[in-house]
Formats: sequence, structure tokens, C-alpha cells
Amino acid sequence: MRGLLQFTMDLFEGLGNELAPATPPERKPRKLKKKAAPPVATPLAASPPVADAQQQDNTGPAALPAIPLRDTLTLASFVHPQATRETVLGSARVAYEFKRGKRKTIGFVVGPEGLSVRAPRWVTLRDVDAAIQEKADWIIRKLLETRQRHARVEATRIEWRDGAEFPFMGELVVIRLDPKHGFASVGGTLDEAGGDGTGPRILRLAVAQNAEPSQIRDAAQAWLMRQARRLFIERLDHFAPRLGVRWQKLSLSNAATRWGSASVDGSIRLNWRLIHFRLPVIDYVVAHELAHLRVMDHSHRFWETVESVVPDYGLLRQQLKDEAVPRWG
Repeated sequence: MRGLLQFTMDLFEGLGNELAPATPPERKPRKLKKKAAPPVATPLAASPPVADAQQQDNTGPAALPAIPLRDTLTLASFVHPQATRETVLGSARVAYEFKRGKRKTIGFVVGPEGLSVRAPRWVTLRDVDAAIQEKADWIIRKLLETRQRHARVEATRIEWRDGAEFPFMGELVVIRLDPKHGFASVGGTLDEAGGDGTGPRILRLAVAQNAEPSQIRDAAQAWLMRQARRLFIERLDHFAPRLGVRWQKLSLSNAATRWGSASVDGSIRLNWRLIHFRLPVIDYVVAHELAHLRVMDHSHRFWETVESVVPDYGLLRQQLKDEAVPRWG
């Protein structure tokens, strides 16, 4: 069975549209014994059985009512919009997209929409169900992480107007529409912090007060991309000599799934949205890509190379995963 499994986690990549409709096999209800036993998962449409442990909790006048299993499943429900099958994993209902294809293993993809399962044409549904149950903990953990990350991203959605806020190198910046301001740089200028040094910095954009949200967004993005290119070149020049490499070309990317990449010819691509993070996090990504000019994989030697210039890369790498990047809607 283990030879059938292949695990893939892609938090952003979209999945295909072709569906292979299937119906989960019906399960015969089990009789409850007097001794307490783990509750048996049942189809969500049916009324859930009550375990003996719940009955014992309800005995006595002071006992608190147990939470119905149906409510518990509702609290932890993951439904893929193109789901064709569903199962119960622990206390969670998981409706997932299922596809068959020309492959040798059973694969799992956890994305923003939920769980997608791929299986060879010759594998039985019983084997697919067994594979899902075997890795239930992994699936639930990744589904929860993805849901939490999505919630953080949604909470940072920017409303493009005068007074809009977003992080710039880890510090809060507030947009002010100021078309008559004498700008020191093209398109906008960043003021220093308030008089007491604790207030947010002001980004003044050369945009009319009645501008459309898309115009404000484009002006802010253009300013941020200029700052990103300037800073990235500075940090590349800082780390390249320390790593004994030479970079040849920098390109800014707007990718949804990658922060950077490196080619053997010395070309570096960095996501301009990194400019939202603190400088140490940006330095980690820059050093990471430059290290690939020496080691073009993620072997132990590669991570030793990164560590030689960014000793706390592990912490910074985790921050890059945990911190939500503002959603540019």
C-alpha cells in the first residue's frame, strides 16, 4: 500500500476541471457495545450515533450536555468546490476532488480550494479510501494550515483609496493622494515618520483625489517595484562576494507560488512583493537564490552555504511562510 502513495503540497496552484464522478461505498451501521469504543464515522446525511462515553457524561443532574457529533463535523468541514467524493477523517468532514489518470501512485494535493486526490486507473476505490485514512493526520493538518493562511491573507486585503495601508519593509505605510506635491522621486515620495517617530510613514502618490481604485493600486505598485529593484540590487551586491558567486541579471516577478529563482547563467528572479517584509527576511531570500549559483539543489551542502551568510535562516524561512502578504485586490 505504501508504494502507492505520493504526497504533494501545493498551496496555490489551481487544479484541473475534469472530474471522475464516484460515489463512496455505503457503510453498514455498527451496533454499540456496552464498553466504550471509538465512534464510527457515518454519512453526513444520516443522524450520527451517540457513543457510550457521551451517554456517561450526561448521567447525573450536574452533567453538561455533550456536543452533538454533527455540530463537531460542521465546525471542521472542508469542501472542495469540485468535490465528487467525501469522507470523514477524525472529527472533520472532507469532500474532495477525485480524478483518475495515467499515473503509478496515489497523489494528494492540498490547495486553497481543498483536497484533490489523483489515482491510477487500476486502483480500487477501497485502496483510495484506505490511503486517505492512513494519511488522515497529514491531510487535516495541511487543510487547517491552508485555511488559516487564507484567512490571514483575506484580512490583509487592501482597499485602494486615500488612507489605504500596507507594510513596506515591515513598517506600516499610509497612502495619501497628493497630485500637487513636489515629488523628489517619480510618481511618489515616502515621508519620514510623525513628529514623535512612532506614527506610520506617509506615501504621497501623484494621483487625483477622485482616482479609481485601480489607478491608486497601479501607482502604489509602480512605486513599490522601483523600491524593490533598488533594494534587491543592493542586497545582491552585498551577499554575492561573501558567497563567492557573480550574478548577471535581475528580473522582478509577480508569481503567486514562488519568491525567487536562480539560473546557472547567473540570472536571478525575485518577487517584488518581498518588499513588504522586513530586511532580514528579504536577505534570506536573496542569499537563498545566490546560494543556488553554487549548489543547484536543496541538499545539506546547499543549506550549509545559506547558513554561512544567514545563520538564522531557519527562523526567517518560517516567518516567510507564516506572515501574510497583503492581498492586492
